[in-house]
Amino acid sequence: MVPVWLPWPLPPGWLVTGFAEAGDERTGGRASVVALSGPSLTQGPADLLIIAEEPGVGLGAAFAGLGGPDPGEGFDSGPPNAKIEVLGHPAALWCVSAGADRAVYAGEARGNWLWTIAWPAEAGCLIALAELSLHDLRDLELDLPFGAFSPRLEQ
Repeated sequence: MVPVWLPWPLPPGWLVTGFAEAGDERTGGRASVVALSGPSLTQGPADLLIIAEEPGVGLGAAFAGLGGPDPGEGFDSGPPNAKIEVLGHPAALWCVSAGADRAVYAGEARGNWLWTIAWPAEAGCLIALAELSLHDLRDLELDLPFGAFSPRLEQ
């Protein structure tokens, strides 16, 4: 079963706005999504999806607007564009070319794809600058601040 990554503590002003998963009764959950909404670092509201998935599922690529099941060939050919803390360890993330309306980063954590997708594209600077620390929500007992359900999960 894949982790359910949640940045904790949440960035100031951010709320949890939904959860989703992909899988079936036979294989169980093969991908998880946590949706967050809050103020962007530039202006106005922003949305962020954090996706953990087994290789080949393609949920992160679908939210990113890509045609295949993964970030594509050569996405990690240079140095990482950002690092994020996952369970106390740094995880490298690379920018993935996607639609102009969103910022997409992909990497690997605990043997699964790790995707962060932010709208608008300018909100992607949150990934590089906010020093997010991801924890597996299944292992935590938190009183989460919730907001209205994210329309990003209705795709």
